[in-house]
Amino acid sequence: MDIKGIRYSGVLMHITSLPSEFGIGDFGEGAYAFASKLKSSGAVIWQMLPLGPTGYGNSPYALRSTFAGNELLISPTKLRKEGLLSDQDLIHPPFNDRKVEFDRVIGWKMPLLKKAAIQFIESEKDKRAYRAFLDREAYWIDDYALFMALYEKYNDARWHTIWDKKEGFRDPSAIKKAKKESKELIEIYKVLQFFFQRQFEELKGYVNSLGIKIVGDIPIFVGADSADSWSHLELLKTDEEGHYTAVSGVPPDNFSPTGQLWGNPVYDWKKHEEDGFAWWKERIKRLFELTDILRIDHFRGFDAYYEIPSGDKTAENGKWKKSPGRELFKEIEREYGALPIIAEDLGFMTKSVESLRRKNHFPGMKIAMFGFSRDRAGYFDSYNDFLPMNYTRDFVAYTGTHDNDTVRHWFDALSNEDKHMVREYLSSNDEEIVWNLIRAVMMSNADYAIIPMQDILELSGDARMNYPSTCNDINWTWRMLKDEFNDYRINRYKYYVRISGRNGLTYEEAEKKHLEEIKSLGY
Repeated sequence: MDIKGIRYSGVLMHITSLPSEFGIGDFGEGAYAFASKLKSSGAVIWQMLPLGPTGYGNSPYALRSTFAGNELLISPTKLRKEGLLSDQDLIHPPFNDRKVEFDRVIGWKMPLLKKAAIQFIESEKDKRAYRAFLDREAYWIDDYALFMALYEKYNDARWHTIWDKKEGFRDPSAIKKAKKESKELIEIYKVLQFFFQRQFEELKGYVNSLGIKIVGDIPIFVGADSADSWSHLELLKTDEEGHYTAVSGVPPDNFSPTGQLWGNPVYDWKKHEEDGFAWWKERIKRLFELTDILRIDHFRGFDAYYEIPSGDKTAENGKWKKSPGRELFKEIEREYGALPIIAEDLGFMTKSVESLRRKNHFPGMKIAMFGFSRDRAGYFDSYNDFLPMNYTRDFVAYTGTHDNDTVRHWFDALSNEDKHMVREYLSSNDEEIVWNLIRAVMMSNADYAIIPMQDILELSGDARMNYPSTCNDINWTWRMLKDEFNDYRINRYKYYVRISGRNGLTYEEAEKKHLEEIKSLGY
């Protein structure tokens, strides 16, 4: 093993949480300012949540398309600079600067974006680039644009229950008619995807120019009410009438006595194998257009997934089914070479899952807050795999993720006995607990250390991003204030990057840079 491997530092911050005057973070000035601050902090990774269009509940893990981009992330300011909107267009109602009010944002922003799209269609500007984009994304964009037009027609994405059956199950004559009737709206949605692509490519180019890589994210399954399931129903388990026969979830455990019923349709893996995993290859290709590194949520499902009969109200009657993960990743590597993928391997992992992850050289994940437990005798369990001192290099270490509480609120909610356990391990007083847990993660052996922005800001529980297995008006809504990521927090994080050597450089590159810095100081 190379004992002088590259070590990375990063920050977890979703685009929607960035400051913006328009009620939701976007690809405008706030994103560029944040990237510049990341550069100043020494971070070399910016991890985002999935970037696709969200459905009911606004979860980025319940997407209307795994290929398309979320139109709400398009910057109106950039569209104004292109002459597609006016100053008058950008006058907006007051928005909450601490919380995304999705309904209000959608009600104001989507008509505005469509107006810009119509202006683009009527102009002669950038048509060659637009046509090139449509040609490149032909695998998915026609289906997505028609899906969204039909979604608007029915004001509902449940194509399998709400839509007219012929349109829902893609009768050729019905689809032809729908394309003709919704021609203008279909074109608008294609243009919006072009706006998304162009703005994100510009942002990614800037981020990469700063020496920062973007970590993207995908859920393993597609949504039941998505363009993916509607356009590729043959790749999912269904009956003769096309209705889902099984859905995904996880079995009962100590946290959930009836298990978790996610409701996503499950893949018919035999069909995927028959065509050489063509859909997965297209999906991976598309996602690496947008990201430098890809995190795959629920990696365990590539070894075996939990299948629940469709119609069940709980996950209690599910069964584990094998998945052809080895064959899938072999095909992907044959097509694209070795890809930088992070495996979300939290929860109960079998030796088979670990073997699949390690064989493909995918780093797994460790959550520091999970490290503080007691053994059967009630003593501190120093063998807990999630303690930072127990991490090996093939992991991405976090204080927590979007599904966890903030460190500050997590610690404040502990019992006095457990607080004492954490204080002792970190050699910390209560005030410094957050930064000392960040330090422990940064100083661990894991090659990657990524910290949620909420922990760098030392925020409490009202800044939590998501409460798993719930659907409410709190999840996914947190936003950072414009000046919160200030010099104090930038410099403190930078200090930990420096002392932990997490600059994304090889040993030789870091040594050369250090010598150049000494020389520049006149030594």
